[in-house]
Amino acid sequence: MLVVREMSEADIEAVSAVRVEGWRSAYAGLVPQTYLDAMSVGRDVVERRRRFADPHRRSVDLVAVDADRVVGWTSFGPCQLPAPAPAPAPAPAPVAVAVAGAGPAGEVFALYVRPGLTGRGVGRALMDEAHRCMGDLLLRVSLLWVLAGNGGARRFYERVGYRADGGAQDDVYDGVTLTELRYRRVL
Repeated sequence: MLVVREMSEADIEAVSAVRVEGWRSAYAGLVPQTYLDAMSVGRDVVERRRRFADPHRRSVDLVAVDADRVVGWTSFGPCQLPAPAPAPAPAPAPVAVAVAGAGPAGEVFALYVRPGLTGRGVGRALMDEAHRCMGDLLLRVSLLWVLAGNGGARRFYERVGYRADGGAQDDVYDGVTLTELRYRRVL
C-alpha cells in the first residue's frame, strides 16, 4: 500500500537513489549522457544531507513509500525566484507580492519516481499531497519547470492541472543548452 509522508533523515540515501535513477531514466536522450553518467548517488547523499540539516531550509520534502521502500520523492516550497507573471508581462514582482494577483506562489522543485513505477499513481499521490500542503501554507499558485523535450513529464503535469504559461529559461548541461518551460497551476 502506497503511503506519502514527510521525508526523514533516514530516507536520504533512498531519495538520492530515486533522484539519480530518475534523472538517468527520464532524461536519457535529452541531457548529454556524459552528464548523466557523472551523477553519483554518494555525492547526491552528501548534498541532500547538507540541505536537510540546513536550519533555514524552506522546502518541504515528501516521500512515497510502498512496502517500506521509498519509490518516489518530491520537494516543494515557496517560490525561490521572483514570482513570474504569464508571458508576455512586465518584469516579475517579488514572491512576497503575489503571482498575477492570484496570491503567493509555491514551486515544485523536484518530482522523481523510481524507473519502472511511472504510470502507477506514485507521482500523482506525491503531487496531490504537495498541493494540499501548499494550500496549508497559504500558497495560491504552484509553479514548476520542465524540459521542453520531456513529453512524458509535460503530459503528466497537464493531467494534474498544470499549464505552460509561456515562461522559458535555458540551462546548460555539459555544453548543451536545453530549454525548460514554466508550468503553473492555481491551487
